[in-house]
Amino acid sequence: MDFKELCGLIEKFATAADFQDASDRLEEKIFSLSKEEFIPLVTEIGTIPETIDHDSTEEKLYSKVSDIVLAKCFQELGLKATVLRERANSADVEARSKYHEYSLVGDAKAFRLSRTAKNQKDFKVESMDHWRGDNDYSVLVCPYFQYPKSKSQIYGQALNKNISLFSWEYFSILLKSDLKESPTKNISVLWNQSALISLDTPISDKDFCFIGKQDKGICDFMHLSEERYAVYLSQYRKNIIARGESEIDYWTRRIEKIKQYSREQAIEELITSLKLNEKISAITKFTNSLRG
Repeated sequence: MDFKELCGLIEKFATAADFQDASDRLEEKIFSLSKEEFIPLVTEIGTIPETIDHDSTEEKLYSKVSDIVLAKCFQELGLKATVLRERANSADVEARSKYHEYSLVGDAKAFRLSRTAKNQKDFKVESMDHWRGDNDYSVLVCPYFQYPKSKSQIYGQALNKNISLFSWEYFSILLKSDLKESPTKNISVLWNQSALISLDTPISDKDFCFIGKQDKGICDFMHLSEERYAVYLSQYRKNIIARGESEIDYWTRRIEKIKQYSREQAIEELITSLKLNEKISAITKFTNSLRG
């Protein structure tokens, strides 16, 4: 299954089944993939396609699929992992080592390339500390190139609370390298990078980006050379650029289509996009309830 096929299934199930049934069917399909079939999805899932409408059922289902992909990543690394049923104020995934005494919670993040105004609330690092509960580690998974590049409060929060700032690209490298936990190999150091980095980070520097230090820590653990790691990152960067060009092409074609609208079509499209009828309906429903 490639990413285009996955998006096609999301679109199909979003309209043909109730949400939980759609989630279950997608989970079954993704969990049944071989590692070779699965790896191409890992670095793609962090970018929400522009073809998916904002705040739509399809977008909600896409978010659930990112949880499923995250759980599958943990499984492929040799952990037991479960996608949590939808509930407020919790992480997306729980995972537990089969051989070593540790467990973790994971939270999957995906962003649109058109969404540039991200802030610390988008990453929910502090929430990850609360969601950890009795688990040993808390792992936030975002697209590698979407992490702030210089200074952000999320870095200080991650170091203070030992929240792992992981990425889909890290998972791709781990899976391509055939890394897997075993009775003789404990991979928990991957989820503990923030604690290790914090030991050598002065308080005055805690809000500065530490992704470079984390890269080195992960490469050292995997015995992966800096040169090989740079090749991986270069390829992922090219993939993102290609995705960006595809998304631009989508919006360019939309612009050309809109230019051909009649006046009536343009007005109707604007009313729909602004959700004006929905706003009127919501206000009417509320005021009617007050009328008794």
